[in-house]
Amino acid sequence: MRVLIMGCGRVGAGLATQLADEGHQVTVIDIDAFAFQRLLPEFSGTRLIGSGTDDRTLLEAGIREADCFVAVATGDNRNILASQKAKEMYGVKQVVTRVKDPLRSELFGRLGLRTFSPTKVGVELAHDAVFGVGA
Repeated sequence: MRVLIMGCGRVGAGLATQLADEGHQVTVIDIDAFAFQRLLPEFSGTRLIGSGTDDRTLLEAGIREADCFVAVATGDNRNILASQKAKEMYGVKQVVTRVKDPLRSELFGRLGLRTFSPTKVGVELAHDAVFGVGA
């Protein structure tokens, strides 16, 4: 599978590494070249400096051939904008978007984006830890 990941923070770098290790073709986009230091030297994917909301960057990254686009940059607005572009303008079939605000995550999920909220997941994990669930 050809996967484009916008954002090379801890989540983006970890996901990129895992997918590449599984044999997928991975391109990671980030505006800061320093972020790529989170990837191991043996990372087999492509690193691309640029904004995942910029059409030129998306085209250079191969958005038209992508099977999946994952937006895990720091800001919800950038993630949502880039994901909407990937889905609506470039026809990427599978688009996954991190939205930190649980209410916005639910709203954009209803609008057709596959979203996840680390805030909501964190609340659930903390609640389970308080009550010893899964311990």
